[in-house]
Amino acid sequence: MKIEKSSLKSVAVGSFDETFLEDGFFVLSYKNDNEAVEVVERRIDSSYIQFHFCTKGEATFVFNQGTYRLPIHQDTSLLLYNPQRDLPIHLEVQPNCWLLSLVISLEKFHGLFSQDASYVTFLSDDNRDKKYYKDGVISPSMAVVLNQLLSFNLNASIKSLYFRGKAYEMLSLFFNRSEDANIEQCPFLVDEENVAKLKKAKDIIIAQMAEPPTLQELADTIGLSLKKLKEGFKQIYGDSVYSFLFDYKMEVARKLLESGDYNVNEVGLKVGYSTASHFIAAFKKKYGTTPKKYITETN
Repeated sequence: MKIEKSSLKSVAVGSFDETFLEDGFFVLSYKNDNEAVEVVERRIDSSYIQFHFCTKGEATFVFNQGTYRLPIHQDTSLLLYNPQRDLPIHLEVQPNCWLLSLVISLEKFHGLFSQDASYVTFLSDDNRDKKYYKDGVISPSMAVVLNQLLSFNLNASIKSLYFRGKAYEMLSLFFNRSEDANIEQCPFLVDEENVAKLKKAKDIIIAQMAEPPTLQELADTIGLSLKKLKEGFKQIYGDSVYSFLFDYKMEVARKLLESGDYNVNEVGLKVGYSTASHFIAAFKKKYGTTPKKYITETN
């Protein structure tokens, strides 16, 4: 199916957040928190295997100048490999979509499974020279790791090390053949229902970020105890509910300031601060500069 030109008129162009892990292995992530479709691209040659994961919303991979389209939906994965031709990434990301991709060279990947490669289908001798596309479902255990990566807020100096460990954990979970492949490592997160409740909690506080519910109100709304809400949320998103919300609000504020459409007071009100002084203090705590100086520095 060809891309209709009219459908791309209002599309914005973005760029991946790229984290280098080691030679032949890197992570790409992209969050479209805007209300318009965004396009991101990255050159990838035929020596690489691509693992794509969508944790929120949906997107579409476009190949061959739009003659072939491959969608990826929320809570699903795509494995792409074609040794006969390059597979550059051209991705149409729908509004409110989060994606993370692991890109690893075949040589490095094969080394991980060299002693037991028989169950990795596309590594078999029969398939080594064939293209391989496979979609799948993101298990609860994989969802935890993906959210830890997408919500990374530790010291920047350890990002590569942290991502490397989590990337290898993701590959392990992706190819986990045990009967318990979908059982969460944390005893609390033993089924999709609990994970869904915690995702709902995250969606609620984001939707109501200007006037968020109390933790008890949030727990009652999603049908979990206060203790389980706190423990489960931190397990999936790597932070407490309100700390996660603070980081999200500051990111929204930063984008609003960059847009130039709102002044400091208006941005503060939009993200839930009734006084400008409180917003300025919070913004400075997060970014080390005041909103006014940030606007000046980015313009």
